Amino acid sequence: MITMAHKAEAVASYNFNHTDKLLLDTNIWLLVYGPQKPGDKRVAVYSQALSKILAAQSRIYIDVLIVSEFINTYARSRWNLWKNQSASTNDFKKFRNSGDFKPVAQDIAADIKRVLQHCTRVENGFDSLAIDALINEYAAGDSDFNDQILATLCKKEGLKLVTDDGDFKNQGVAVITANQKLLA
Repeated sequence: MITMAHKAEAVASYNFNHTDKLLLDTNIWLLVYGPQKPGDKRVAVYSQALSKILAAQSRIYIDVLIVSEFINTYARSRWNLWKNQSASTNDFKKFRNSGDFKPVAQDIAADIKRVLQHCTRVENGFDSLAIDALINEYAAGDSDFNDQILATLCKKEGLKLVTDDGDFKNQGVAVITANQKLLA
């Protein structure tokens, strides 16, 4: 599938306004509300961007893929910390079914609820996606399937994507980012 490239815009200098329709990628929500690596400068950049988005009253949309990725990535991140500190098990499912996971699940639930407070839910239209074309594109080995679906959603709904994921360079969607690979 050939897509037209869009020039990415720098999130730090982007002038958000009330007419913007935005989809914030999972990596942005994780940087703002998830477990962060100490010293990750992107946390401040995207937290400030979210503050500007909210102040401008831009519309923020979210789809179930982003919610699912947020929950699963957050849980695995916490598990990786836990397994390095505990010799109990090296099995994520055992961890998830243990008493040690309950406070983690509560943290994740609280943080995803904070995310959802800012968002309007939108459907990705799975039933009408050109699924064969997406699978063929995926089979070429150059793209992430969920990213393909999010790019399709952005195109269909006229959304600008706020992301730090360099994979969106040639997806044909308007991107707002701090990722230098996308801005180059």
